[in-house]
Amino acid sequence: MGKVMLEVRNLKTKYVTRFHEDVYAVDGVSFKIEEGKSLGIAGESGCGKSTLALSMMGYYFPPLHYMSGDIIIDGKNISGLDPDEVRKTILGTEIAYIPQAAMNALNPTQKIIRFIEDVVRAHQPKKDKKEIRAMAEQRFAELGLQPGTLDKHAVELSGGMKQRTVIAVSTILNPKVLIADEPSSALDVTSQKMVIKMMRELMEKGYIKSMLFITHELPLLYNVTDDIMVMYAGQIVEKGTAKEMVFDPVHPYSHGLMGSILVPEEGTRGQKLGAIPGAPPNLKKPPNGCRFAERCKYATADCRYTSIPEKPFGDGRMYRCLKGVDELKEVYSGE
Repeated sequence: MGKVMLEVRNLKTKYVTRFHEDVYAVDGVSFKIEEGKSLGIAGESGCGKSTLALSMMGYYFPPLHYMSGDIIIDGKNISGLDPDEVRKTILGTEIAYIPQAAMNALNPTQKIIRFIEDVVRAHQPKKDKKEIRAMAEQRFAELGLQPGTLDKHAVELSGGMKQRTVIAVSTILNPKVLIADEPSSALDVTSQKMVIKMMRELMEKGYIKSMLFITHELPLLYNVTDDIMVMYAGQIVEKGTAKEMVFDPVHPYSHGLMGSILVPEEGTRGQKLGAIPGAPPNLKKPPNGCRFAERCKYATADCRYTSIPEKPFGDGRMYRCLKGVDELKEVYSGE
């Protein structure tokens, strides 16, 4: 086992609505990422992926609130730290974040180089403009961007250039952990491939020590990450290698998720797309039993009322279901 760069232990966070109602968006999530490895998180919209990403930054602002659990980056527990300390010592250097709609993250009134200067000086105040520009030009060149891009405003850049610029800004200080929240969702296929290739190269060159890649597309993660977790209603329901999760999912939700997506590696001819009926549960009052039970065609009465912990099996895999692995696979094979 390699060095653990990021460890999350039983993390629980919630949103508080304006009516003072608690929404338990992340409920008891635990996982690890080793140095040099990438982990993917997949699931429907609203399952808690982006909330988990924001929670891991340790930078909480209402309506998001920390409840309990640990976030450990390279041996340092950042849970419960003062927001100012997190901003000054953690964000950008220990952990960095590429947000959803990253193309809208750049200040339209500033040239790109001024934005980068602000980021670098927040952590390295002694750096002068010449040094910062040299850093930026090197990183931009590695991401296929011309030095002149630094002197432009965001409005002058194409969608793909904006995305690469945000990646460059997020990684300029070589963070130990990079969280990429659907970084390719608004791009065409060619730009998607370019962005994924660049992020891989940043990992290979050691600029990023580990990466968490979030998307709703399981097949995309197969080409990007080493391992995949599937998240549903604030909990992790299954985890395995990318190959295992795409070609041999065990949990009924993972199985249904894969069944609703075409997998090019299997050939698209003859593939039948399925659908998962219903919608995720209301997380103001999470179910006592399996959170997927109301949508699961294999569920029994016990599933709806029995608390279901994570169950390990095989070599480092886990799933959250009352049924055994062999029982589930036998059911799937008969469909």
